[in-house]
Amino acid sequence: MSDLERLMAFLAQLPVEASITDRRKAYDRAEKAFPLPEGATLQASDARGERIAVRDAGKGRWLLYLHGGGYGIGSPRSHRHLAAAIGVAARANVLLPDYRLAPEHPFPAAVDDALAAYRTLLDETSADRIVVAGDSAGGGLTVSTLLAAREAGLALPGAAVCLSPWVDLNFTPDSPVARAAAGDPLVRYDEIAAYAHAYLGTAAATDPLASPIFADLRGLPPMLIHASASEALVSDATRLAEAARQAGVDVTLELTDGTPHVWHWFWPRLDIARDSIKRIGAFVEPHLAGRA
Repeated sequence: MSDLERLMAFLAQLPVEASITDRRKAYDRAEKAFPLPEGATLQASDARGERIAVRDAGKGRWLLYLHGGGYGIGSPRSHRHLAAAIGVAARANVLLPDYRLAPEHPFPAAVDDALAAYRTLLDETSADRIVVAGDSAGGGLTVSTLLAAREAGLALPGAAVCLSPWVDLNFTPDSPVARAAAGDPLVRYDEIAAYAHAYLGTAAATDPLASPIFADLRGLPPMLIHASASEALVSDATRLAEAARQAGVDVTLELTDGTPHVWHWFWPRLDIARDSIKRIGAFVEPHLAGRA
C-alpha cells in the first residue's frame, strides 16, 4: 500500500469531533505533528498571527498565507508547516494571520483581517513582491482579499494561489458539492453547511466577498488553482478557473487524481504533496519581483 493509500484509509476512519472547540484543538495539534521545513524559522508570533523567516527569500518577497478550516477552525498553529513549505518553495518570507473565526466573528471579519494583513505587507514592500495564497476556506478568502484590495484602490499582489478553494457558500443538498461529499473523507456536507451558516450570519451566501464565485474577477493577478479531481470541492475549483478565464485573468488549473482535499497539508508524509508545493514555487517565481 502506498503512502497515499494509507493516508486515504486513515482519513476515512477519522471520527467527527463533537464541538467546535474540540475541532479547533484537534486541528492545532498539527504544530506538534508536523515540523517546519529546512530553511524556515518561526520568527515572531502574537495575537495577530505569525511571521516565518525563509533563509533564501528574495529581497522584499512575502507570502501572505490564509489558512483553511471552514472559517470556523484553523490557525497559524494548524498551518504553520504548510505555509512555511510554500514560502521556501516561493523564496518568500511568510505572514500567517490569525484571522477571527466564526461563529464568534462572522463575515466579513475574516476578510477585514486578511485585508489588514495585506496592508501591513504593503507598508513593508511593494505589491509585486507579494503572493497571496490559501487553502479551502482560505483559498476562497484569498480571492476575497484580492477583491477587497481592489475595491480599496490598493495595488494588487504579483500572484495568487488557491488550494482546493471553497468559493461558493450558496450550495444545496442536491448540488455537485453535496453529491461529491459522499465519497470525500474530509469534506462532509453537513459540516461545511454548518460552517457556511455560522460564517455568513445575516449576510447573503451570494455576497461576492463571501462567495467570490459571484464576483467580477477582472483585473486580478495571475492565479494558480490546485484541486483533487475526486474531492467534494472540485467544482468550486473548476468554476473559479473558468470564471477567472472569462474575466481575462491569467489562470492555471491543476487537478490531481486520488488525493484528498488540500493534500499539500500532508507534505511531510506525501511525495505528491511535496511535488505540488514545488510546482507552486515554480508558478510564483516568474510573477514576483525580488528574484535576484
